[in-house]
Amino acid sequence: MFKYIIKRLFISIFVLLGVSIIIYTLVRMMPNDYLDIKFSSQLQQGTITAEQLMEFKNQYGIGDNSFKGLVEGYFKWLGNMLKGDLGLSFKYENPVAEVIGANMWVSFAIAVIATVLQFAIAIPLGITSATHQYSKRDYAVTIFTMIGISLPTYFFAAIIIKIFSVELGWFPSTGLISGAASYPDTFAGFIAKLLDMAHHLVLPIFCTVILSLGGLMRYTRTNTLEVLSADYIRTARAKGLPEKQVIYKHAFRNTMIPLVTLLAGILPSLFGGMMITEEVFAIDGIGRLAYKALSDGDIPFVMGYNMFLAVLTVIGTLFSDIMYSVVDPRVKLGK
Repeated sequence: MFKYIIKRLFISIFVLLGVSIIIYTLVRMMPNDYLDIKFSSQLQQGTITAEQLMEFKNQYGIGDNSFKGLVEGYFKWLGNMLKGDLGLSFKYENPVAEVIGANMWVSFAIAVIATVLQFAIAIPLGITSATHQYSKRDYAVTIFTMIGISLPTYFFAAIIIKIFSVELGWFPSTGLISGAASYPDTFAGFIAKLLDMAHHLVLPIFCTVILSLGGLMRYTRTNTLEVLSADYIRTARAKGLPEKQVIYKHAFRNTMIPLVTLLAGILPSLFGGMMITEEVFAIDGIGRLAYKALSDGDIPFVMGYNMFLAVLTVIGTLFSDIMYSVVDPRVKLGK
């Protein structure tokens, strides 16, 4: 397995290299950048000229969009990135790596907790739906699944804010910490602050989990129905094994095999989905910062954020392959 991991890491270098070329090219071809937006009014009023704006762009390294300029700019950006320097964020006026590192943990906490809850809820519901096919329980799960898949994030977030925050007053609607709260620099203060943050994160996590359940539940249901029709399941039932043992000991493990492949894209997709969720709930995580940076044409931050998602995807794919060999003994890594 160690040789396999080394081999995959080596391949991942070339994958990330190809992804970096695509990201850099697409971001540089954006119709407007931060300087265009920032100086648009001055340009219209005539206080600065187009030539002066181009000089500013050249100082930031984004002025030349010709093929030669893109190639030179890419290799310069790549060289800095290999040194750990993702550039200076135009909007946040700090190194991109520092901005991402300082604000990713809130998004990471939401994504990890949502992923755990998503699997813990979706898999049992999917199995229950499959084992009670065409029953009221199955139809109820299917309707719930379709609702979760169909609802836009901003719409569902607005609904739960209206119900649980405005009407019932159970949870705060925005922010990460109560505005008037002040916590002493002690262990008790740290615990109180942590509980306050957890209270603020209930609705964002709830929104993320509910909207992510549908696809996984349908996938689990489909896989379970396919496994339950296999010959070895019929043989187990013919031997008189209890139904729970047939499902949870013999069928469940084989149901999990296709689900493992979903692990590769769950975290990156959740981080990408955090853009809307964090913006609606006014949580200053990496998703909200990326949304604002994209809106304002902050090229260095957008490129750094997308490379961050690419690295997460590569790590998730490697983890998925390793877990695949764990749940399926027939798969031998490195052979």
